[in-house]
Amino acid sequence: MANIVGEVGNLLDLVDYQDGSIVSKEIIKKDKGTVTLFAFDKGQGLSEHTAAFDALAYIFDGKAEVIISGHPFSLKAGEIIIMPANKPHALKAIERFKMLLVMIRS
Repeated sequence: MANIVGEVGNLLDLVDYQDGSIVSKEIIKKDKGTVTLFAFDKGQGLSEHTAAFDALAYIFDGKAEVIISGHPFSLKAGEIIIMPANKPHALKAIERFKMLLVMIRS
């Protein structure tokens, strides 16, 4: 399903896992924000970085560790966390996980 505008989609089916990789798929890209799906294979992650805007991460499959300003948070399917603007954060797949990332620019 390449374009889900005006269609019903299932988050689990919109992005697939790949061995040893991180897969991403941008669903919405606008000047004021983005919505991106990610699939992380076990052990994969994003190194510490900052973003100029708050980001909401919704884990919809698997388990992830999110570290914000040195504080680790363990998340599982169905849980969300907000990564505040300009605070260092990193993500790591405790097991394979899929995430919906929503960034709103203001």
